[in-house]
Amino acid sequence: MSAGVLVRQSVRGATALRGGRAWRPTPYQAAGFLFFLVMSLAYWAVPLCCDAGQHAAVVERLKADLLDPRHPMADLPGAGSAYYSPYAVAQGLFARLTGWGGWEVVRLAGPVNLLVLLTGLGRFVRVLTPRPWAPVLALGAMTLLWGTERAWWSGYLGLLSMTGNLGYPSAFAIGLTFWAWALTGARARDARRVRYVGPSGLRGLPGYAGLGLLYGLVLLVHPITAVAAALGAVALVAGWQRGWRGAVAGRWALTGGVATASAAVWPYFDVFALAGDDSVDGMHRVLYLDLPGQFWLALLGLPALWRRGRASVRDPLVLMLVLDCAVVAYGWFSGHYTYGRILGLTLVPLQFALAVELAAPRPWGWWRRALGGAAAAGALLGFLTVQAGAVVPRTLDPVGFEQPPDWPTYEWAARHIGPGEVVITDGYYAGHAIAGYGPNLAAPAWPDPSLDERERGRRVADVERYLAPDSTRAERAGVVRRYGVRWLLLTRWHPVPEEAVVVAWSERTGEVLARVGATGSATR
Repeated sequence: MSAGVLVRQSVRGATALRGGRAWRPTPYQAAGFLFFLVMSLAYWAVPLCCDAGQHAAVVERLKADLLDPRHPMADLPGAGSAYYSPYAVAQGLFARLTGWGGWEVVRLAGPVNLLVLLTGLGRFVRVLTPRPWAPVLALGAMTLLWGTERAWWSGYLGLLSMTGNLGYPSAFAIGLTFWAWALTGARARDARRVRYVGPSGLRGLPGYAGLGLLYGLVLLVHPITAVAAALGAVALVAGWQRGWRGAVAGRWALTGGVATASAAVWPYFDVFALAGDDSVDGMHRVLYLDLPGQFWLALLGLPALWRRGRASVRDPLVLMLVLDCAVVAYGWFSGHYTYGRILGLTLVPLQFALAVELAAPRPWGWWRRALGGAAAAGALLGFLTVQAGAVVPRTLDPVGFEQPPDWPTYEWAARHIGPGEVVITDGYYAGHAIAGYGPNLAAPAWPDPSLDERERGRRVADVERYLAPDSTRAERAGVVRRYGVRWLLLTRWHPVPEEAVVVAWSERTGEVLARVGATGSATR
């Protein structure tokens, strides 16, 4: 080979076009792909339950009328319902194009949301550290290091709770939050990405505006997750941004302004009116009642976070935990318990700090070895006490792990009920599920900003009176006329009123579907 001439050895096969360098997946790409397959199958294997009926009902209403949907669960106007987010509208459009029902769309949303979540997590952790195993450890910590008692709530990302809530808007919003944090951290930390050149000073501004759109989307999709998203953004900018000149402040002001404006122009509901809505605070008080049992394993990340804080009091993960804890404490002391919904993301600084610490190259000192041993023991304990039932089927369970809820389906009843027809039920499961097939409830199971809570209370009282053992036929007829009731879906413990006609019943639960009101078949 003569001087100054580079001779490249010829390369044959599939790697030729890449200069002889074969592609190899990163540790996170391999682990993330395997996790995606396992959790998608686990999610599909578990019957949808809990809030899934509400989200399926939202899809059904948007499928029926994309521009002016009715209330998700009642025969009432739906204007102002916070469930009609861009995420839900996209689902409704998909349902209209495919003809799929609400339950099928929510089921399909699980893997889609999981993909957004996994890619966002990987991107965010890579902003925190270049260590290749850190995203893998962060995924393990986020799904296993919770507590030794079940924490089952929308927005909680333990393995077990994922089997129920991956199809919810909260999972999608958390995935978007990780993406937003990654982009925010990259701009705050890398001066080359925020340098503006040229006489106009506009270069780079579209990126900050686009980031604002992303935060605005999080706000519309799941407003309570947006609280944690905003706190994380503040922590990242306050921790890493240097040189607060006018131009720097202007860029971040642009991001905040676009986020606010994009949320404000959404036509389906006023997201900022939710700040004064306390209709769901009471039901969220339970979030605060067992914090140690549900979350104590996450404290294994405290030494790693303490070490980061000693290195810099402006460390973003440290600031993020402090801000999140302050909002959670405000929720408790103010009685606005809904703010406790950010508890799932409050654990992220602890879990991710631990992952970054344990991804350090070896050899390890005694301190890191002790921390790694404690984390491994904690992950195993969390898996065996709470999370194992997510991935170990009941038929293969050797010890009786705690399993996800096993709710019944109501397809047997829905096939007789016409879309939009009104149902009265005394069953907890039926009251949360039946609207997801297209029918309406006389009394919605959940509060909704589009329905005055006093009106919902009156409807609940009327239904309770209808179902009371001492109700008269005249009283029941009055409720039927008032709300246009066509169907009763009653548990096996409740007698069927004399004026009702039994149409179907469930072999599994013993529940009975009976027709009241107008005569004639409603079979579809």
